[in-house]
Amino acid sequence: MADALSPSKLDTVVAVAATLLPPLDPPDGAEPGLAAYFRDGAAERGIDISVASIVPLLDAPVRSAVMALVAYLEAEGFVDLGLEDRAAALRRAADDQHLRLGLRHLKTLVLGTFVNGVGPDRRNPTWPVLGYPGPVSAPVPPSEAPGRLPVLDPEESRVSADVVVIGSGAGGAVIAARCAAAGLSVLVLEAGEQRAEDSLKELDSDGAGMFLRGGILWSENGQMGVLAGAVLGGGTLINSMVCLKTPDDVRADWASQGLTGLDGPEFDKHLDQVWDRLGVTSDATVYNGNTRAMITGLASLGYGHERLPRNAARDDDSSLCGYCNAGCQRGAKRTVVHTYLQDAVAAGTSIIVGCEVDEILSEDGVATGVRATLRRADGDRQLVVDAPSVVVAAGGIESPAVLLRSGIGGPAVGRNLRLHPAWIVTGVYEESIEAWHGQIQSAVSFDLTKVVDGGGFLVESLGLNPGTWAGQMPFVDGRTTRERLLDLRRFATWHGVSHDHGSGEVYLDDEGRAAVRWELDDVDRKIGLRAHRELAAMHRAAGAAEVFTFHWKDVRWRKGEDFDAFVDSLGDIDTDDYTAFSAHQMGSCRLGDDPETSVADGWGQLHDVSGVWVGDASALPAAPGVNPMITIMALAERTAEALIQSRGM
Repeated sequence: MADALSPSKLDTVVAVAATLLPPLDPPDGAEPGLAAYFRDGAAERGIDISVASIVPLLDAPVRSAVMALVAYLEAEGFVDLGLEDRAAALRRAADDQHLRLGLRHLKTLVLGTFVNGVGPDRRNPTWPVLGYPGPVSAPVPPSEAPGRLPVLDPEESRVSADVVVIGSGAGGAVIAARCAAAGLSVLVLEAGEQRAEDSLKELDSDGAGMFLRGGILWSENGQMGVLAGAVLGGGTLINSMVCLKTPDDVRADWASQGLTGLDGPEFDKHLDQVWDRLGVTSDATVYNGNTRAMITGLASLGYGHERLPRNAARDDDSSLCGYCNAGCQRGAKRTVVHTYLQDAVAAGTSIIVGCEVDEILSEDGVATGVRATLRRADGDRQLVVDAPSVVVAAGGIESPAVLLRSGIGGPAVGRNLRLHPAWIVTGVYEESIEAWHGQIQSAVSFDLTKVVDGGGFLVESLGLNPGTWAGQMPFVDGRTTRERLLDLRRFATWHGVSHDHGSGEVYLDDEGRAAVRWELDDVDRKIGLRAHRELAAMHRAAGAAEVFTFHWKDVRWRKGEDFDAFVDSLGDIDTDDYTAFSAHQMGSCRLGDDPETSVADGWGQLHDVSGVWVGDASALPAAPGVNPMITIMALAERTAEALIQSRGM
């Protein structure tokens, strides 16, 4: 962690916050709430000092970018400039990709806090102005929290188990349950905390704590935002419950790479096991206004759609589903906490939360356990777990980091990172959409999955998080931002989730933490361009009065303007201006039969260290092109069988 900001650097960060969110004269005759919305800027709301205090705590790559931006602005005399000149200086600074990452992060923090930050009353003063409802129900009492599991807090510094599982998400929970059912003693180590229903608040600001790095982890060039689970239950606790099975052509390809039988009935069995245990159904799937608009846009262009199957209880209350990415307060989301982890605990598994694995221990190419750090309020403690079987299931970002810190896994560790880049296009409609209301994702179109060099993208709706849109909309100046946010209730938000061909990399930063390197290659840029063009056309066909993207520079079309010229202009945008988001990080510890290009064999065991198994999204050989939860869990079922057999059981 870096030292606190010097007075001059603090003044510069505060001035950046005041430029992004300045005090402004309200419109004539504005009612009190609207007047305060414009009048009170970052300083008046205490956002400037709050954001400045976070800067020393940022990850090393992002902190470096922020400090480089600060140095650039200091040389420009930024603090002493007028508001318009400061806004222009920020736009000039962002022409440099490294400085842009620093500005992007500060913009995300400042504007996200503006619309998402809450006081003790769980309210934000902008919500009545924006039409956002905020929480609609109180947290449930502990007696009504079915997702609370017993957790262990060992006093001793050394414990043992037959199997230690690093991570409790989609893959780790499955393997823990299966190994425990087979009679093995199992210990699950989760770096995040437990968040049962009684601790969920229907707040995006609170839900951010269940995402890796608070939900704002960026690739080193700032083009890719990474959203990953960091909580007991992993991403299953905070995802949108999309359940899609592995496509047949993907299964055949992976089988040819050493995943024997993946294209046959044995893997069908594993897919069905997961489907049944999660209770996947489309019976509780209900379209909200956002999805209905998307379906209209699809149909207008001749594209079909399908109702999405979800791992939701049949009595799911869709009126509360807009808070799904902050955890389901009703317990209607059938996460691994309610399924596989409960099975694991019932069979004798112990769980430790707040436990970060520093390295995997091995001797002569054989696993012996792990060394970890227990993060506690009264100070950190070291823990060693002696175990002959170690399962790496910390997710597509953290799993390779564990192997890299351990010096095992071979040359492919961290390579081949696939991210399913999601290209977001927003339409502004004349009527209210309230895309934050109802089920986040409930329909999908597969009609554009094979349209560019054999690849393409799914079309899916997307829940509107006010903080995300405030932080990621292109910045022109402080007043334009405030005025555009007033239209939030009229936004319809959809994305194209692409089957990426290029790959990124997970590496260790200067502090030994996972960092992401990702570049948009030629084929994936073509897919991204096609996704932007198709989604824009769908919005226009559905009746949008305005369309804009998340490119860094302001790219938008307004009703009455030449739409064809707008679509053509999308092809002229620099690659550096593209912005994508990833909720699916895969392939960074891929399975396969070649130790030079894969980390583990076709069943999940490391090529170079016996007893170490990969059992999460990082094990996927490539991007499946569909939401991967079911694929991850079915592959984990398969790996669990192999692990149990290796133990002679």
